[in-house]
Amino acid sequence: MSAATAPPAATTTAAPRPGRAVLRAELILFFREPGSVFWVMAFPTLLLLVLGLIPSMTEPKDEIGGLSTVEAYVPVAVLLSMIMAGLMAMPPVITGYRERGILRRMSTTPVRPTAVLGAQVGLHAAASLISAVLTLAVGRIFSDVALPGQVVGYLLTLLLAVVCVLALGALISALSPTTKIAQAVSISVFFPAMFAAGVYMPIQQMPDLMANIVEALPFGAAAQALNQATAGDWPDWIHLGVLALWTLVLSASAARWFRWE
Repeated sequence: MSAATAPPAATTTAAPRPGRAVLRAELILFFREPGSVFWVMAFPTLLLLVLGLIPSMTEPKDEIGGLSTVEAYVPVAVLLSMIMAGLMAMPPVITGYRERGILRRMSTTPVRPTAVLGAQVGLHAAASLISAVLTLAVGRIFSDVALPGQVVGYLLTLLLAVVCVLALGALISALSPTTKIAQAVSISVFFPAMFAAGVYMPIQQMPDLMANIVEALPFGAAAQALNQATAGDWPDWIHLGVLALWTLVLSASAARWFRWE
């Protein structure tokens, strides 16, 4: 057949990749939950803003190393957004998908369940990091809090902390057969995690024994590492090592016990 009589080529439209479609769908669902968006992305920043409006909170205090309460709470607010994302927002969603059989049904389609898990982890990690940037900006603009002096060390600590808390959330999802159990376990872990991060009392004000125990936990180690990076020092390798060890243990445990149905 000559080229002149050949039929016209069919016009094809590339179908969207399953992973991108899942990410887009999960992003829409994430922003349809205003409660999660508020607690993860807005609440820590608002907390810091309110503290900055109280004059006594902006005065240096010897008991916390010459820092003001607002300065001491910047890393706390950064970690609070991660704790909200990893413990309160993500586990009920993933457990709910498994409980309703959504992950099982997806395993028979081109869209693999790992795409949902990856989208959830990525979205909550991004939300936590955006909240961290907002918190630093609010602290700088409204309370004149210095930006991190050791940027690379600060970013490394942030990334380790995000991965660690999301691994903890994935482990909760793995061990919880129902959404209600996931919520109960998350709440049980949530308050000790906030204490370790210094929400109730800055680590600098804790007795030495308590501070040592808290620093052996991921959020306590992260808080201290963020404080050191903010002051312009490289984070203590012990704190980074604690974070890395917890991340490895939690990630391996979540992968070991996670079930798709």
